[in-house]
Amino acid sequence: MTATLVDAVRAARETGDYQTVLESIPYMKFLGLVVEADEKGPICRMPGSDHIIGNPVLPAIHGGVVGALLESTAIMHIMWSRESLHVPKIINLTVEYLRSARVVDTYAQAVITKQGRRIANMRVEAWQADREKPVAAAHAHFLLPREDA
Repeated sequence: MTATLVDAVRAARETGDYQTVLESIPYMKFLGLVVEADEKGPICRMPGSDHIIGNPVLPAIHGGVVGALLESTAIMHIMWSRESLHVPKIINLTVEYLRSARVVDTYAQAVITKQGRRIANMRVEAWQADREKPVAAAHAHFLLPREDA
């Protein structure tokens, strides 16, 4: 992990603002992710944009981009909940595509379903206008860093 990302995570711990962390990770920055929060933890918002379209006929967001949003949200949740200075490593990610994701703002939030000393199991959901109608969901497993702040 670069010093810039470590510095961004340290600053986020102090201020509670994780936007700098997102902007320190090139792909998250490319997607234009914005982090917000509620009582359950961070919510990542991905603005609708032409550069994330996968099917221009519908148009719909590319499935890989939706998967990246789900994975990024899970990473942010682990870093937020464990107060870690290190990015967890993905073991696997299984995405369930539930409906076409229109090219509008898309939100995602994660929850840790089981956490051990070395592995975290997660569930992540992405939605657009209505949180009760998710466009995708994922199950993920992450290898947790040994040294946390």
